[in-house]
Amino acid sequence: MATLTLDPRTALVLIDLQKGVTGMPTAPHPADEVVQRGAHLAAEFRRRGLPVVLVTVRGGAPGRTAAGLGGRGERPADHADLRPELDPQPTDIRVTKQDWGAFYGTSLDLELRRRGVTQIVLGGIATRFGVESTARSAHEHGYHVTVAEDACTDLDADGHRASVDGVFPRLGETGSTDEVVAALGAA
Repeated sequence: MATLTLDPRTALVLIDLQKGVTGMPTAPHPADEVVQRGAHLAAEFRRRGLPVVLVTVRGGAPGRTAAGLGGRGERPADHADLRPELDPQPTDIRVTKQDWGAFYGTSLDLELRRRGVTQIVLGGIATRFGVESTARSAHEHGYHVTVAEDACTDLDADGHRASVDGVFPRLGETGSTDEVVAALGAA
């Protein structure tokens, strides 16, 4: 694996690390491990004065789908609450989305551009949905994209691998949480 390169104004964007989403069974990484890695990345970004974006999903996009709600029914009241391990700070950027990606219908692009951000590091759940959709949109918006592969997970391991091996290399770089932290030291 080549050494990761991070721009001096890189932001961390964590997708849907909230109680309702992290309560689902995930693979290949358990959700609790993904939350811990996301918390580690957030602490490292904050320590360096770099933006941390915490994205949550509420509701859903309008329109019919064959999958519907998948039998999940009504969501609990704390579904959209961030996991406390993330240690949200007043300086963090908070984004609430209605769909898979964190850019569509939100102020994320504006918030990043105001801060001079040129690159994002992504983590979260689910790899094929929120993370991949956000990575695609970030690439289309002209941001450099890095995905911390072990700081995201999916509802199944094959779906995660399909994104990590087939999609993310065409949008940017992938690496581990440790590789991202090492690259922060070099940025």
